[in-house]
Amino acid sequence: MARIVIAGAGAIGCFVGGLLAASGAPVSLWGRARILDPIRRDGLRLSDFGGLDLSVGEEWLQLSEDAAVLSDAAVVLVCVKSAATESIAAEIAARAPEAAPVISLQNGIDNADRLRRLLPGRDVRAGMVPFNVVPRGPAHWHRATSGDIVLEAGPGDLAARLSVPGLTLRGSRDIAAVQWGKLLLNLTNALNALSGLTLRDQLLDRDWRRLIADQMAEALAVLRAAGIRVAPPTPAPARLLPHLLRLPTPLFTRIAAQMLTIDPAARTSMAYDLEAGRGTEIDQLQGAIVALVARGGPPAPICAAVAERLQRAVAEGQRRPHLGPDQIRP
Repeated sequence: MARIVIAGAGAIGCFVGGLLAASGAPVSLWGRARILDPIRRDGLRLSDFGGLDLSVGEEWLQLSEDAAVLSDAAVVLVCVKSAATESIAAEIAARAPEAAPVISLQNGIDNADRLRRLLPGRDVRAGMVPFNVVPRGPAHWHRATSGDIVLEAGPGDLAARLSVPGLTLRGSRDIAAVQWGKLLLNLTNALNALSGLTLRDQLLDRDWRRLIADQMAEALAVLRAAGIRVAPPTPAPARLLPHLLRLPTPLFTRIAAQMLTIDPAARTSMAYDLEAGRGTEIDQLQGAIVALVARGGPPAPICAAVAERLQRAVAEGQRRPHLGPDQIRP
């Protein structure tokens, strides 16, 4: 397999890149020293809720804080936060071979389109990562939920080429619907950050599930009015998810067992970003729904209230607010 460059070696980038390297692929992790230095010292450790526990030695990886690593790329996996999309695109344009496909493994809807505008003539693909990766130590990344990465279909079978043990990719000819489906589920990220709870504890609390369901229902109404198709990475269709979440807890736990296939300590990436004092991707999640409302869609007061409350927590330096559902509802 030709060299794969991970542009933005954070949680997803290290986990995906580490599994690719463990399979024998030449992988370069391009990121910040605070992420890469512990890997240089201790090696990269990958684990998951299903029992994976893998050590990837530093000798298996090229580690660099220098964008010059892009010059050898045969594939570039973009794993940065949405706010860094433009700056990453500029480096790719200047350094990466034009023949190298560029795959966005980012949250949000428009990152691949932004990359295409900035990288005209290149093979740019959108992707959707369904699972959650959380830190367990300076060089230890843990996959806390399940699912296969979905990759926009295009020339060559990139999904098959990048699938390795422990990491499956599949192609889709309707990646926009897949991305909107992931965004629908990711609306929970901000609620999890504001709650201070683990994802599992939050989903086992019916009051929280009602708020999650009500937010999801209003987002679905906005998307339906905009003519946007939604394909979430769940066995149940999108329209049934709010009803499922509102069920009494004993019934919910029986019917939604797959939704509860979560590491007991898992929280969302936004919860970790808030706790670390980093910027969040609220503008790409609730903000995307609010933007559709501004273009004439039906109201979405819960999405707007969640976005406002999360932004206030960031501004006030609240690292783990521990709010309840009634403190968030408009």
